[in-house]
Amino acid sequence: MLDSSQQGAGMSSHATSTEIGSVPFPEIQGYRLLRVLNHGSASTVYLGEQESLAREVAIKVMLPQALSDEVSRRRFENEVRTIARLEHPHVVTIHEVGRTKGGLPYYAMPYMPRGHLGQRSFRKQVAVGDERRVLEIVRALLSALEYAHGHGVVHRDVKAENVLFDDSDRPLLADFGIALRRGYGPRVTATGMAVGSTAYMAPEQARGEDVDGRADLYSLAVLLWELLTGALPYQASDALSMAVMHAKDPIPKLPMRLRHWQRFMNRALAKAPSARFQDVAQMREAIERVQTRSALPGVAVLHGLGEGFRRHRVALAAGAAALVVVVALAGLLRDGGEGFFVAEKPLEAAPPPPDPTESMLRPLPEAPIQVALESARRQLDARNLTAPEGDNAYATLLEAWRLEPDNSNVHGLLGELDGALSAELLDHLQAGRFERARDYQQRLAELESETGMLDVAAARKRQQRVAGALDRHVNDAVSRNDRPTARRVAALAPDFDLPRSESARLLALAEAPIEDDAGETVADAGGAHRIELQPVTVADYTRFAEATGRKPALCRERASLLRVLNPRNFKDPGFSQDPGAPVVCVSMADAEAYARWLGRRDGHQYRLPTVQESATRAASMPGGRALSLWQRDCGKDCNQRQVRGTSWRSDRSERLLQSDRGYDDVGFRLTRTD
Repeated sequence: MLDSSQQGAGMSSHATSTEIGSVPFPEIQGYRLLRVLNHGSASTVYLGEQESLAREVAIKVMLPQALSDEVSRRRFENEVRTIARLEHPHVVTIHEVGRTKGGLPYYAMPYMPRGHLGQRSFRKQVAVGDERRVLEIVRALLSALEYAHGHGVVHRDVKAENVLFDDSDRPLLADFGIALRRGYGPRVTATGMAVGSTAYMAPEQARGEDVDGRADLYSLAVLLWELLTGALPYQASDALSMAVMHAKDPIPKLPMRLRHWQRFMNRALAKAPSARFQDVAQMREAIERVQTRSALPGVAVLHGLGEGFRRHRVALAAGAAALVVVVALAGLLRDGGEGFFVAEKPLEAAPPPPDPTESMLRPLPEAPIQVALESARRQLDARNLTAPEGDNAYATLLEAWRLEPDNSNVHGLLGELDGALSAELLDHLQAGRFERARDYQQRLAELESETGMLDVAAARKRQQRVAGALDRHVNDAVSRNDRPTARRVAALAPDFDLPRSESARLLALAEAPIEDDAGETVADAGGAHRIELQPVTVADYTRFAEATGRKPALCRERASLLRVLNPRNFKDPGFSQDPGAPVVCVSMADAEAYARWLGRRDGHQYRLPTVQESATRAASMPGGRALSLWQRDCGKDCNQRQVRGTSWRSDRSERLLQSDRGYDDVGFRLTRTD
């Protein structure tokens, strides 16, 4: 925050006043307010003294119209507390957040007497090729943004006025007052205008869309342009026109002396976030490349030659023309000169010769690895994964890996490609396009073999989903009594790198009779019935859920915050499961719905067994986690049902559980009653 002698035109200065016009200063316990530093539409910043430490501080007090209700005030305070946790040498710290005696939110921060970046000019230094101080400031801001982004904070208002200088002339990024944690969506004013300064604002932020760290990098690029040239890249008379220019107008051309920055600006100010630098590290590397190119011998000389040539080219051209006339006249007089005084059509003046420095000062070609990375990014965004030939991410990234196998950006894009190829494989497999799915599997195997990069967890998850898809196709073929198709699909398992045990299971499933004999007939007072020995599997239940569109039951306590933040269900119970494992996270209602669906499918009648029936014939549990099983018996009412058997969570052989939710240690089996 600024001293009155350094404030811009829009800032008020009251040396000892305790009022803004007729409005008295707010009262804040522990502070004595001295004067106004800045007064805006949403807040007022005061110079104050913290009485307990006798130190000067800047205190930002929000105006009533900016935060008109308690919900918005608490949200503001939560955001400030988030920013207060940021501890970085180039981020202004926040001492305290609280309420005035009148109930208005405020926060206190260090007083910065040396002004803000908008009050400084570097044009003279830059004009003679000295960009060092500009780049010192930009590198400091990059470091601050990298730290903030790493803690989930997007600044959303990077501009010259929010870069303050301390007593050591160190730049600090300030006013995270509109910063927002990722995942909470954009904040918009009552008039619908996105919060921020449109002169520096990324197009997506001006549209009120959700933003991430790439919007901050766009704003920083605008600030760098301003520091280098002394002016903003776009000029407009109002905020709306400025926002439209950022969204629609082409990126301007830099002056010749700064042309070495043009390629950088073309990317940094791209309209689409995906076309810009994706993080601070990428922008920092690009700045270093610009500096390396600009430091090459002769570049500064060429700049000077170019400027001098343009200033004097008219005089040079006139002198050259005069010299031609003198030489021609001498020749004519030497040859007799008879025709010299004969009137002829005057010759047109020769155009000035072209400026040779334009081509000489073009930025040097980018390194092959950078070209490959930019091409791969574009190809991934366009979903050109393996085609067309010569313009696909697969070929480009393999070439990039061969160029620089240790490049972290290459590794990141290879991970994206692996995920995209896996998604395509599964889509084709689920749709029954087995040849296309096999092509993608082969590409994945080649990619992992060539680069040695294998995400074990992702590969295991892909295997599980492939096994589940093949299982569904085999079961569907068996249910139609189409044994040849069932065998053909089961035989695909080795092509998708499934374990031998899974391949054997699928082949056995393809040969299994439609009637399931994995049960035993028992008798009770209600007559004979057939109780299944095996619990219902993940693959069985998945077929039911997909066929009926039944939504999965939640698998956490209702009061648990994780029920919302990290929900669990039968698809993701919190641990990995093979398709043949017993399904868990299924409610009693889900189990009964499955029994009805299975009965309609094969013409039999099914229900869950009772505790007595289960005691007669114990379930045959596969290896792995021990599970309890739902029983038909109710507790005091049927909102609670019995489960039987010890589990990996409980040593009790029988329990009463709420029946309207699932549990990650409870499965179910059926009994056939006809």
